[in-house]
Amino acid sequence: MALTTRRRVLTTLGAALAGTVALPASSALAGEQKHGPRPLWRAHAHNDYEHPRPLLDALDHRFGSLEADIFLVGDQLLVAHDPVDLDPARTLESLYLEPLAARVRANHGSVYRGYRGPLQLLIDIKTEGSSTYLELDRHLRRYKHLFTTYAHGRVLPGPVTAVISGDRAARTPMEAQTVRRAFYDGRLADLATSAPASFVPLISDNWTLNFTWAGVGAFPDAERQKLRSIIQAAHSRGQKVRFWATPDVAGPARDALWTELVAADVDYINTDDLAGLEAFLDAHRST
Repeated sequence: MALTTRRRVLTTLGAALAGTVALPASSALAGEQKHGPRPLWRAHAHNDYEHPRPLLDALDHRFGSLEADIFLVGDQLLVAHDPVDLDPARTLESLYLEPLAARVRANHGSVYRGYRGPLQLLIDIKTEGSSTYLELDRHLRRYKHLFTTYAHGRVLPGPVTAVISGDRAARTPMEAQTVRRAFYDGRLADLATSAPASFVPLISDNWTLNFTWAGVGAFPDAERQKLRSIIQAAHSRGQKVRFWATPDVAGPARDALWTELVAADVDYINTDDLAGLEAFLDAHRST
């Protein structure tokens, strides 16, 4: 069975921000450039925190989206895949929020200098969704100029768009807010509801539960049409689409599936292989 994007082994818009967060050396160099390399907005770093340099490795490979799993421990949001890996030093704030704020400040209001598109930060809640989201909301409010914000029916773009995934109980407190600095990660079933893109801007689902093809042999016509119908439906509502559990072992099968995803205009491609997806998208001249 091909490995999916779930890593099996842990590996070793708008305004300039004010603040005093220290700027990493690598980010300082990027900040000195007038215009950096073109971002790969379609590239999604699945379980980004398992890379040797969380956030920074994905940004070095120009990824437009990345994923962090969080656990609520006391009033801290710890980043890990499993409870056994929890480390008090590895917080959402230290690994992602503070470095992103510093980078946006250095780049005069954007994650990628010269490019105004928002970076997507997918935050996957691993503990009870409602209480974890409410604590997360308190953290995000400390960085009000960093995040795309929903306020009284309007979406105000920011350099980073936080999208909440994981435990579904987060949906209730989010829907009750008139002002929030995060959005909800929907499922394919949400395409049949009235949930607007201002609440559910992203539709994510498990590839293997919706398609049998894993890149080997021809893509069945019926499945190709199903994929394109899903994308068309989502895009007509202003929503983007991501699939997880896609093949992620380098080789012809993965390339074939990625090629079909690009052709169908899927918005985000999942991978743990940052260099591999970067090379693939560059070769296909795709963002």
